[in-house]
Amino acid sequence: MSIRIGIIGYGNLGRGVEIAVGAAPDMELAAVFTRRDPASLTIATEGVPVVAAAEAEAWKDRIDVMIVCGGSATDLPVQTPQYAQWFNVVDSFDTHARIPEHFANVDAAAKASGKIGVISCGWDPGMFSLARAYANAILPDGKDYTFWGKGVSQGHSDAIRRVPGVKDARQYTIPVESALEAVRAGEDPELTTRQKHTRECFVVLEEDADAAAVEREIKEMPNYFADYDTTVHFISEEELQRDHAELPHGGIVFRTGATGRAKEHKHLIEYKLTLDSNPEFTTSVLAACARAAYRMNAEGQCGCRTMLDIPPAYLSEKSGEELRAHLL
Repeated sequence: MSIRIGIIGYGNLGRGVEIAVGAAPDMELAAVFTRRDPASLTIATEGVPVVAAAEAEAWKDRIDVMIVCGGSATDLPVQTPQYAQWFNVVDSFDTHARIPEHFANVDAAAKASGKIGVISCGWDPGMFSLARAYANAILPDGKDYTFWGKGVSQGHSDAIRRVPGVKDARQYTIPVESALEAVRAGEDPELTTRQKHTRECFVVLEEDADAAAVEREIKEMPNYFADYDTTVHFISEEELQRDHAELPHGGIVFRTGATGRAKEHKHLIEYKLTLDSNPEFTTSVLAACARAAYRMNAEGQCGCRTMLDIPPAYLSEKSGEELRAHLL
């Protein structure tokens, strides 16, 4: 039987999940739920209903996993625990500082309903989290370094769009090249948040918006921009669509370490992602995690999980025999 997938929200992430589910041999798209008027929304998959988000509870017996595609700033902290009352849920919550709080909220809701909630799926948090965990286990005497970009951060762009007076925005995360080179050279530098990355914002203002107030609110935003050197450019809507329509991203996780009785042998682990489409890669991870959520719940598990808690084999549609024969 195919895993029946529901999608909450049909922006960049929702459309990406639709593509990922369509490519998965063991999944089918059951419905798309929206806060907009369902009649105004046309999706790519023929024959799949578009339903008002307010009616989601009525679908609790027709959907195996609900993939929640809202933004981390204001949507997911509310939506993921809400939908965990009725469904196994998966989200891409990426506000690192608030993950423990979000985990606790989803865990309580999912345990009460007997469902599984997998949060913070994507590439960071997500694939990079796994890279850090494996590398720390293997090289306990060492240092971690994570660099993001250059690329468009969906979460940070979404956070800017929530600022009053902002019509649209893109935010680029840019590694500081000298810091990256120092890590690769084995110098084990001590780097502050500000020394590792800069942030560059391209913002379209609403008519009559106060540019100075918008810039100040962006630069002072905790968890997003306050700890970084941030540049804000105000541009036209036409310039944004012409020059910033694509959503590339990527990054690198490093773990430096030493082994030997005198720590004489040095090692460097480097895990790198180069992504043409940030949302489509993220949603491919979400789909794999939906498969894992379905399997864990079928075993009787409930509560919240992250990618650190999922056995790797649960993410794949391949059988254990196939994985051992071809990937081990």
